[in-house]
Amino acid sequence: MSNFTSSDDSILLVRDNAGRYVPATPEQILDAARRAIDLKMKRGAAFTSPDIVKNFLQAKLAGFEHEMFAALFLDNRHRLIEYVELFRGTIDAASVYPREVVKEALRLNAAAVIFSHNHPSGHPEPSEADKALTRRLKQALELVDVRTLDHVIVAGHASASLAEFGLL
Repeated sequence: MSNFTSSDDSILLVRDNAGRYVPATPEQILDAARRAIDLKMKRGAAFTSPDIVKNFLQAKLAGFEHEMFAALFLDNRHRLIEYVELFRGTIDAASVYPREVVKEALRLNAAAVIFSHNHPSGHPEPSEADKALTRRLKQALELVDVRTLDHVIVAGHASASLAEFGLL
């Protein structure tokens, strides 16, 4: 007999160290979602629409209590080479170094890149600093023939695309 009422039907259960099933914490659920998206979007998966990109990035970056700056490195047909979490920050900022981004793009032989970071505040609107950083990264990558396709800001279940705002 279950200890949960019918309103608990949607609770995700995980096994504890003693082998008992207990309700999953939000962190465990987000970790499981990140692992699931990794299985779904393997190397070579095509990012053919903004919605696919946003869904992938929301699954990867939602729920962090600190800023995380990441990049999707893509081939010339916009297929995934690798998703890399490049820089970890504080609750409201992350230091991003264009030199390191260029080095990673060259290491992976990427033809294109989509940047992303999260806003733990819950507001996906790009700040002036976000816009300036995107311009700097785009300029640095243009020198080595890597196209910047977008910069997506994730804030929980919401996201904002600088490309859709016409800022690229």
